[in-house]
Amino acid sequence: MQLTFLDWLVVALYFLFNLAIGLYYKSRAGKNVNEFFLSGRNVPWWLAGTSMVATTFAADTPLAVTGMVARGGIAGNWLWWNFVASGMLTVFFYARLWRRSGVMTDIEFSEIRYSGKPAAFLRGFRALYLAIPD
Repeated sequence: MQLTFLDWLVVALYFLFNLAIGLYYKSRAGKNVNEFFLSGRNVPWWLAGTSMVATTFAADTPLAVTGMVARGGIAGNWLWWNFVASGMLTVFFYARLWRRSGVMTDIEFSEIRYSGKPAAFLRGFRALYLAIPD
């Protein structure tokens, strides 16, 4: 299959459009940390929640799903379909709480909810749990 001039034009316009969006937000994000990580807190709670869920999926997600289905057959899909329930809780429950609490990270959220030694233990446990690979 040979690409025509029109095909290359569409590809070039697509990349230019994405570059323009990136340059626009680069100038906004450089203002401060709040603008960089939280878009100045101007994003609706449901979009922030959707973004939180989307960050849990990466390039390895299709490989993991393929492995689950290879081991468990079609029933292997149920394992990752369970993530939909937790994702919906994140979007419709936690995102609102995060927005209302004014925190930037989930650790700050834990510090508000829990204090003292239990909070320190929770932060340490979570750091080790997420840092040590399977």
